Amino acid sequence: MSLTKLGNELLTYGNYVGGKDVESDKWVHVLSPRAVLDDSFSALRTKRELDRGALSVDDAEPGLVVGRVALADDRTVSEALSAAASAAVQWRTYPRSVRFDDTLPRIHERLLECRELIVELLTYEGHPLELAEWEYSGCLENTSKLSVDFLRTQLWNEHIADDGRRRIVRRQPDGVVCVNPPANAPMASVLLAALSLAAGNAMVIRAPRTAPLGVMCVMRELIADVLGEVGAPTGTVNVLCGNPAPLLKAWLDSPHVDDIMYFGSVEPGLKFEQKCVAAGKKPILELAGNDIVTVWSDANLDHAATAISESFYGSGQLCMVPNVVVAHPAIADDLIALVAEKAEAMRPGYPDDESTRLAPVLRHDGFNAFVADAVAKGATVVTGGGGMHLDGTPGDTGFFLQPTVIRVDGLERARDVDAVREETFFPLIPVVVAEDAADDVLLDTMIDFVNSNRYGLRNSLWAGNDTTIDRYVTAVVNAGLLKVNESHIAFSAPLPSHGGTGVTGGVFGEANYPILRTTHLQGVAITDRPQPPRHR
Repeated sequence: MSLTKLGNELLTYGNYVGGKDVESDKWVHVLSPRAVLDDSFSALRTKRELDRGALSVDDAEPGLVVGRVALADDRTVSEALSAAASAAVQWRTYPRSVRFDDTLPRIHERLLECRELIVELLTYEGHPLELAEWEYSGCLENTSKLSVDFLRTQLWNEHIADDGRRRIVRRQPDGVVCVNPPANAPMASVLLAALSLAAGNAMVIRAPRTAPLGVMCVMRELIADVLGEVGAPTGTVNVLCGNPAPLLKAWLDSPHVDDIMYFGSVEPGLKFEQKCVAAGKKPILELAGNDIVTVWSDANLDHAATAISESFYGSGQLCMVPNVVVAHPAIADDLIALVAEKAEAMRPGYPDDESTRLAPVLRHDGFNAFVADAVAKGATVVTGGGGMHLDGTPGDTGFFLQPTVIRVDGLERARDVDAVREETFFPLIPVVVAEDAADDVLLDTMIDFVNSNRYGLRNSLWAGNDTTIDRYVTAVVNAGLLKVNESHIAFSAPLPSHGGTGVTGGVFGEANYPILRTTHLQGVAITDRPQPPRHR
């Protein structure tokens, strides 16, 4: 297939193992998100019939099915691991000029060429167009020259002594890396994880049953194609569609697997981390975020409110959007009013509409529980708090949720409120108004609140005073990324786009550059002219 734009073409993919497409008698069908929003009952009923083989694609309504992906059986899963293990032994011996310097720029160029395709595939995952463009920009930043140049300095450092002896500190590939992406953003996540290939690793990637098409398409048509261009061995990348539990168990049990990159929620992720350690696998966790935006008294409130409103993108179903605001009491009322105004201006719609920012939310009970808990503990609902339909009218039976702002007074007991303490994954932003205090005491209290967050993905600050900014940047240790007076969600090469501390990244959590996280440090000493061993 030419990687330009999907158009009306039905994409069909087998599992990709050892350089070959492997089909099966079981398929997962992917539907047009427009069709699902127009008539969800009929569309989902048709999908069930298609997936169990009771209906053929030709018998479905025209335009309903946009693609299908074969389900992997146990034999295919085993073959993928063997293919990756075989390829890893060869691929790691390729020169860095091929694995890294040639491969990454080629991936970047292909991303540029395939912009329309990638953005369209992202909307098929249910992401609004604006959000899809944002995710695409992250893929470009992660493979940009700035990022590549930075990563090169981390992979190889060589020092030559006066007598010609060479001393090298380098990062070597771990081997076989398996990736379990999240159901909410699988394609962008695997494009991030795939950068591990440039370090000399081979990979096995799961395409989630709930949204397999984008993963299969970009890995098969873009990443595998680039690997073929640079002469990588077959089996360097393998892609399977299946349920997470059996695949994760196969990876844990396999002697071929070295690292497992796991995207998911906190509790199952931390349990899986323990299983990885027990099985001798390196866990690389990308779990939930509960990001805090701190707004100081001299901040540009309109700009800060715009950044805070990013909380509602995709209806909050992203880990790296703002989740909690901590506001200086002197500006809290004005800030809350601005955020509420921006929340009320957001509308639902089809994902391929340029004006859409909100995404459907399948289950509303968790949202309702968060709002009820907050109100019961003294918080105030400023705007929102209910469901709405595709046309924006309120209604609890609609697919969408109203962007919701709640006010929580006081930092001391703020974490008694569930929506402050935990990630909600809904279009819900609590604004915590700090207690009155001298500014030096208040700033330290706010910083302590940020550092005591059990999550640590991103945190950001809005302030105008250099002293405030310097104090915040110096003292905040929690998070994989700090932003000051910038969009909370924007990607900025060569900074990391993912990874964090606390329960976000588990025991070994930090900012996640996949090329670095799937490698290990090694020192090398080389003397060209043999001489008697010297101890110093």
